[in-house]
Amino acid sequence: MAAIQQGKPFLRLLLLPILLLLCSNPQAANVTTLTQGGPALNSTSNLVSLNGLFTLGFRWLGPEKGELLHDKGTYLGISYVDGSFFWVANRGSPFPDSEGDGWWVVDNSTALTLDQNGTLQLTSSSGVPAVELYSNSRLRRQKLIAQLEDTGSFSVRDADGGNLLWESFDSPTDSWLPGMKLGVVNGGQNRKLTSWLTFTNPSPGAFTLEWDPTAGKEELVMKRRGAVFWTSGKQLGPSRFQNLDLRGRELDFNISRVSNPAGGEDYLTLSATSSTGKNNSFSFWRLRYDGVIEAPSINKTILDSEFCDGNRTENGCLRWDGPECRSNNGDKFVARRGGFMNSFPNGSRFDSNLSISDCKNICWTNCKCLGTTTYFPGDGTSCKIVEYGDFTDVSGSDQALYYVIDREAYGTIDAHRSIATRNKWIGVSVAIAGGLVMVTIFIFWHRRRRNLKERLLAELMGADDRSDKDKVGDDGNPGHHLKMYTMASIIAATDNFSHQNKLGQGGFGPVYKGKLPEGREIAVKKLSESSDQGLVEFRNELILIAKLQHKYLVRLLGCCIHGEEKMLVYEYMPNKSLDSFIFDESNKLLLDWSKRFNIIEGIAHGLLYLHKYSRVRIVHRDLKVSNILLDENLNPKISDFGMARIFKTNALEEYAMHGTFSTKSDVFSFGVMLLEIVSSRKNYGLIQLDPPVNLVGYAWKLWKEGTALEFMDPALEDSCTCKNLVLKCINVGLLCIEQDANDRPTMSQVISMLTSEAAQLPNPKQPAYTIASPGSICVEESSSTGNPKIFSDNEVAISTLNPQ
Repeated sequence: MAAIQQGKPFLRLLLLPILLLLCSNPQAANVTTLTQGGPALNSTSNLVSLNGLFTLGFRWLGPEKGELLHDKGTYLGISYVDGSFFWVANRGSPFPDSEGDGWWVVDNSTALTLDQNGTLQLTSSSGVPAVELYSNSRLRRQKLIAQLEDTGSFSVRDADGGNLLWESFDSPTDSWLPGMKLGVVNGGQNRKLTSWLTFTNPSPGAFTLEWDPTAGKEELVMKRRGAVFWTSGKQLGPSRFQNLDLRGRELDFNISRVSNPAGGEDYLTLSATSSTGKNNSFSFWRLRYDGVIEAPSINKTILDSEFCDGNRTENGCLRWDGPECRSNNGDKFVARRGGFMNSFPNGSRFDSNLSISDCKNICWTNCKCLGTTTYFPGDGTSCKIVEYGDFTDVSGSDQALYYVIDREAYGTIDAHRSIATRNKWIGVSVAIAGGLVMVTIFIFWHRRRRNLKERLLAELMGADDRSDKDKVGDDGNPGHHLKMYTMASIIAATDNFSHQNKLGQGGFGPVYKGKLPEGREIAVKKLSESSDQGLVEFRNELILIAKLQHKYLVRLLGCCIHGEEKMLVYEYMPNKSLDSFIFDESNKLLLDWSKRFNIIEGIAHGLLYLHKYSRVRIVHRDLKVSNILLDENLNPKISDFGMARIFKTNALEEYAMHGTFSTKSDVFSFGVMLLEIVSSRKNYGLIQLDPPVNLVGYAWKLWKEGTALEFMDPALEDSCTCKNLVLKCINVGLLCIEQDANDRPTMSQVISMLTSEAAQLPNPKQPAYTIASPGSICVEESSSTGNPKIFSDNEVAISTLNPQ
């Protein structure tokens, strides 16, 4: 379903994990079982699953101080490894919190007990009534235990026979996990998801998601305050409904139906399979407070509720109930940041049970309403209803997020509708004349804007590169098809730089995923105000990559310059960076030996192009596994041609020792990276030998002892049938990191050694930098100038033009 993601209160969403961390006890003890009559679970302890993926514990949840309508307080919930709750035991009954050091913290008197009578309940000395989760009134003699299952379900079992007596999957909140039943179970109980009220308040909210097994319907139904909001239509396959297609994502979600009329059951279950066919049982759906259905583990939106705002009826949406003024004018909501000038919110509602979706509904039913937002941004409740005033759009800022009524055929509902035909024709004539004037002005403005862009790009590319300015244009046709993007198009593509779209953070600044109107996915690298890098590096990367075209280099699509904002737009790499695979215990299993060797070869060919075959010879200087991106087929692409001042990279020791860079510096970095790929170990990690050594020292030790195959990642044991090739890669890696740069091979020699079966490889000499040192090393400065000693001559272009 094509949709525009709903804007979010970004600052609060960023603060929430920090608050959760502050409100939990870092010294909390972890237990795996609660026993009947045994110790209680409180704020100083957590219940964890045996697989370590799930935690049951107490957390403080609430808005920022001073913005209160709903009860902040302490909640008991289950969280995944990312720390966010997917089940809350007392979502409607928070326990009062304590105050300390200016922050609200977990009430230390709250406890989860499994008492002698077998009653599982939440208690507190604050006077709030206990919350009972399970009672063993009929089986007093039975010995019980409570534990957190590896599926994420909190359960009570018979300690002797292990029989399941109760589990949290029977009472879902806002999340649907694999193994959880959604629909009618146990002879008539209807299990459904209910959203949080706001992003900080887990109380039952406006939206529900349920399964309707009624004959003739048989569909997923989302309701808002009890009224049908969206339907999936009939199921067409395991991953497809009439109005919902779950295919084509990083994970294939499959929905299975179980129908047992005799037992009074008809429900759905969810499962997830990765693109490699491997089952992924820890990917789940969450129904957010704003009606968005998301898959948090892969940062994907399953269904965007904003698509169903107002009068939309396609793709399963139901038209909102409202007065005639709405349906006749083609009204719809548009999310904008800014504010109304010269206005007063005279229709506002102060109610802690109202969230943003309620505010939009109130505005919709009021013909005078121009826009709405929540009155308390930190709380996400109460409604500000604006009936008059002019809206000032401040896109890209942290101003309040308004939902503004936008009319496709704008007009006011008043007596002017009875204007005589004569006046109407006068108006039409004036409109036509005005339109012609506007078209003329637009053509003039567009041409002037294009000239300004070309002049700006010429200045950015520099005097030496003015002949290359035709490589960047508005239509992307000249040169290498680089494009000058507008700020508006970048904001729309990245959902206003949504935190959910953030891919990572580099020295240049944050990187966001985006999607252009034609469907193309992009990565936007945004220059951060706090970045150590600046306009020099931005200009440097733009100049260099504009001249580079190779299958193993990441492709630059264009750039965006808007005031002080500077951004580079790249092709999107769905598998992110190489380090997220080889240094991750689960992901590295996806890279068998053939894939790793293909990655090694690809990086080598990319470097050879930079050193020898590109229009200018380039030393990358910042080559490391985090700067190697992987496409959908796990093919490598070298990225990040900007220059960092402080390195924690493989070229660091080379610079620190000699104060210069050359192509052999990149060869050194390639050698270290090759050893990291073979071993799945980080170079700057400490290997406990006597004396302690780094990865290079460890490889050299095993090579000298004739046991170099022990250096190989054990996960490759089954997929690697050619051990000689592994030994060759280790040999080449050691040759690349020899202390004397003159002894290192060129990249063309490296490729020949890797690909030629007949090649006779020399024995490596002892490499430098084998002793592990704590911390990272900064770039050494020249004593005379205070600047780094950068090697440069007429033949080599170092990948920064003006060293800082």
